[in-house]
Amino acid sequence: MDEKTEFWRDPALPQVESRRACHSRACYRAHSHPSFSIGAVDEGRSLFTGTAEGPVELRAGTLVFVPPGRVHACNPVDAAWSYQMLHVDARWWQAVRQEAGSQELLPPGEEPVRLRTSAASYTRFCQLNTLLFSDAGPHAKEAALVELIGDYVQEQDDRVVEPVSGAPERRRLQPVFSALKEEAVDALSLGELAALAGMSRYQLIRSFRAASGLTPHAWQLNERINQARDRLRAGDALADIAHRLGFADQSHFQRMFKAHTGVTPGSYRG
Repeated sequence: MDEKTEFWRDPALPQVESRRACHSRACYRAHSHPSFSIGAVDEGRSLFTGTAEGPVELRAGTLVFVPPGRVHACNPVDAAWSYQMLHVDARWWQAVRQEAGSQELLPPGEEPVRLRTSAASYTRFCQLNTLLFSDAGPHAKEAALVELIGDYVQEQDDRVVEPVSGAPERRRLQPVFSALKEEAVDALSLGELAALAGMSRYQLIRSFRAASGLTPHAWQLNERINQARDRLRAGDALADIAHRLGFADQSHFQRMFKAHTGVTPGSYRG
C-alpha cells in the first residue's frame, strides 16, 4: 500500500496540530519540539530513542507522551509503520492540566516521557484525532482535546522514562545557546563555540549534550526547523524561510527539514 501523510490545522484552534501517517518508512533525526506531543502507533513497530535507559520498542496500540524540549526520535522497525502525532501548545497544555487538578509542575526538561498501553486510552486518542480531521466545529474539537488532557492527568498506569536534568550545564552554556540562536546555520565553528564557554571542544560536546540532548550544531538545526514550521504555517515562501533562518540555500533547507520531520516543507504546509 502507498505511503500517505496528512496534516490537520485550524486557525480557530491555533494551539493544536495533528498528523496521520500510513505505511510510512520515513526516518527522523533526533529532535525536539516546543510543543507537548502525543504519538500513537497504529500498525507495525517503532523504536523510540532518547531515553536514559536506551531505545524502547513501541508496538501497535501504544501512546507516547513527550514533553516540550525532550530530544527523541521514533523510527520504524524492519518495515513501514502507521502512526498519529498530536502537537499541543505547551502553555495551553499546562493550563488545562492545572484545571484538571495536576500538581505536577516540573521545570522544563525534567518532566519524563510517559508510555501508555491501555486499549481504552488508545481508542480515546483515535476518536479525538478522527474528530479533529472531521468537519465538526471548533468547540466540539476543543472540548474533546480538554477531555483528553484531563484523562492524561487522572490516569496513573503509565510507564515512566525519566530524563536526566541538564540544568547546571545549561546555565554555564548560556553564551553558546545565545550565539547559536543568532548566527546562521554552521556559521560558528566548534572551536569558537567552545571558547565562548571557556571549555575544550570535547568538554563542550559532552556538556552541551548533557544540557540539551544534542550536539551544538544539531541543536541549532533543530531550533531552525521548529522556527521553519511556524513560518510555513504563516505562508512564507520557501526561499525566504531558508534565507531568514540562515540555511546555505533553499535545497539545504529542504533536505534538513525532511530529515527532521519526515516530509518536505511543501507537504508540511499543505
